[in-house]
Amino acid sequence: MSTKSFREATIAIRGGRALDSHASSILFPLYQTGNFVHDAVGVDKGYSYSRVSNPTVDALEGSLAALEGTPSAVSFRTGMAAITTLCFSLLRSGDHAILSDVIYGGTMRLFREVLNPLGIHGDFIDTSNTVNIEASIRPETRLILIETPGNPTLKITDIQAISRIARRHSILLAVDNTFLTPILQRPFELGADISILSTTKYIDGHNATVGGSLATHDEQLTERLRLIRKTLGTIQAPFEAWLTLQGIKTLPMRLRLHCAGALRIAKWLEIHPAVKYVFYPGLPSFPQQALAAQQQRGGGGIVAFELKGGAEAARQTLNRLQLCSRAESLGGVETLVTHPSTTTHADLDPDLRQALGISDGLIRISVGLEDPEDLIADLGQAIAATGSHLRARKDKL
Repeated sequence: MSTKSFREATIAIRGGRALDSHASSILFPLYQTGNFVHDAVGVDKGYSYSRVSNPTVDALEGSLAALEGTPSAVSFRTGMAAITTLCFSLLRSGDHAILSDVIYGGTMRLFREVLNPLGIHGDFIDTSNTVNIEASIRPETRLILIETPGNPTLKITDIQAISRIARRHSILLAVDNTFLTPILQRPFELGADISILSTTKYIDGHNATVGGSLATHDEQLTERLRLIRKTLGTIQAPFEAWLTLQGIKTLPMRLRLHCAGALRIAKWLEIHPAVKYVFYPGLPSFPQQALAAQQQRGGGGIVAFELKGGAEAARQTLNRLQLCSRAESLGGVETLVTHPSTTTHADLDPDLRQALGISDGLIRISVGLEDPEDLIADLGQAIAATGSHLRARKDKL
């Protein structure tokens, strides 16, 4: 059954899915096995070893491909496994990549600790300015990898503008679309060659798994990714694939609620006397709000902010939260609050963090599906307990 003409809610539930051939179960079965029996020497049913392929993983890939609008997708054990496999598939010693400066800390660590010693170099630049892209391209540049919105400041890169530059120089453009998913941002429609997802986040949506995926319209590249995945052993596990298949079904509905809750909390934070600034693409005050409205279908579920009391006020606020959970991940039904400078970006030099806008007082909220008013009440009591609101009022007197 073709689902190309269906709307996103139908695609999330039905897209790329097929009934199993044994019992027509409404849920695709979990093939929790390491290997498969051959019918005869050299004769099998298309599966041999789960490091290479697995029916449940294939089912997940079909669902992800339907969301992305690509012929297929490739699933991985983690988001970083996906990015690592992509880099080993495309880059060799002497090659060069351009990456967003505001990007997940693990991607920075991959280049600095693993790829650079192998002779594969990456420059982390402000990709929100296209002039920087042009100036950074070398003859050996093979890949531009952007994360938009960026983690954790939500800085946005113009995908369409970068794609034009990449095509002019015959360079592949990969977009880490984890924060928005194909529901809220369509990288391929904006000219991207590769879409990256940490399925750990909104795709699963229930904080139950870790995983990643890559999608592209280039079927030759897809086969290359599968070869390198088989070689590195980075394929997604069957059970995690099965759980992720269930999470995808509610993705469009969840994202609508995530966006609504995040906007409500961002507006509340923006007028709080103890808050120095708020980053949220859905706010008119967001510096790139016009670009966000142009290439995104919503503000997303992530809000970042800093208190006027700085790092100490942030630490006290985080430690006093009762409903919001202190955790590093994002995109689940539970609200998670993170201190990037001591978690996701702790490995970065402090001066570099400051230059990127990741201050020691920055707090990132992954707004879950709890009632926003309950979340606001929790944030309010935590901030009030630090006395930051009182100091802020005194400063105005």
